Amino acid sequence: MKNYLLILTGLLLFSMSASAFEKNTPEPVSEVQQRMQKLVPFSLDKTIETFTKTVHGGVQHLVAKSPNDTPQIKQIQAHLHRIANEFKKGNFSATERIHGPNMPGLLQLKKAEPDDIRFVYEALPDGAQIHYSSEWPQYVEALHEWFDAQKIEHGNEEIPSHIQHHNSVAE
Repeated sequence: MKNYLLILTGLLLFSMSASAFEKNTPEPVSEVQQRMQKLVPFSLDKTIETFTKTVHGGVQHLVAKSPNDTPQIKQIQAHLHRIANEFKKGNFSATERIHGPNMPGLLQLKKAEPDDIRFVYEALPDGAQIHYSSEWPQYVEALHEWFDAQKIEHGNEEIPSHIQHHNSVAE
């Protein structure tokens, strides 16, 4: 009888943890893309977005597939500049509208004080990037969780040259 109760308790705990895991699993790419296209000024099919983790956080690149697509490039730059400024204020509402409030890492990022995480915007010839960094381990971990979820939900591959460029201790 003791073994039966132990096995039943174990199964119950396992099923509870499995359902909790399912709720935090990133959403399918198509659902995220549909919500995102409604909220961003640029065309998703004309852009490439990558999320590359670094030692102290990560870099989000958003570039036009065509380097001559000036309207897309301007829209990308305006969008990422606005997002970086919102994140600096602790406002992650755009991320919540696209990915939901239970996105991995998001709750911890929202707890950060204004100077705990740096969000540095930079215009690029073909788009823009935001460099995310922190000296606080809990925020670096949250950024890494957030980046992992972004990569899964956006269906992006990392660009090898970006990994080498951004994966130094100086980051």
